[in-house]
Amino acid sequence: MTNPNVVQVASIHGSSIGSNMSGSAQTFFTVASGKLVKINSITCANVHAANAGTLDLFVDKVERNTTQEGSEFASNETVDGNFYICKNISVAQGSTLVILETPIYLMEGDAFEGQASAASTLDLYISYEVISQ
Repeated sequence: MTNPNVVQVASIHGSSIGSNMSGSAQTFFTVASGKLVKINSITCANVHAANAGTLDLFVDKVERNTTQEGSEFASNETVDGNFYICKNISVAQGSTLVILETPIYLMEGDAFEGQASAASTLDLYISYEVISQ
C-alpha cells in the first residue's frame, strides 16, 4: 500500500475501544488493507481492589522498505518486528495512567497488541481514527 495522503482522504472515522485486559498477550486490532490508523490516546486504569498491575503495549510492524511508498528517506531502513509503546509500566491499585497523548500512526498490516500482568486488573481505553484514501 502507498502511504495515504492525510490531506486528501476519502474518510476519517473516529472511534474507541476499551478492554479489561487478560493476563495473556492479546491483539486489540490489526490495520486493514488500504487503511491507516491514527492512535490519539491510550489510558490505563487499575480496577483491582488490592493489587498493582504492570502493562506492556507494542506494535507488531509489518516489514516495510522505507525508501518506497513516497517516503522522504534517502536510504533504506527495513522496519519490522515488535516495537514497545511501554514495557513493564506499573499501574498502582486505584490509579489511572495516561500511556499515550501524542498521536502515532499504524499502517496496513500493523497490529496493536498488549499484555497485563494479571487478568481483570487493568482496563485499557484507546481513542483512534481510521483513515481511508
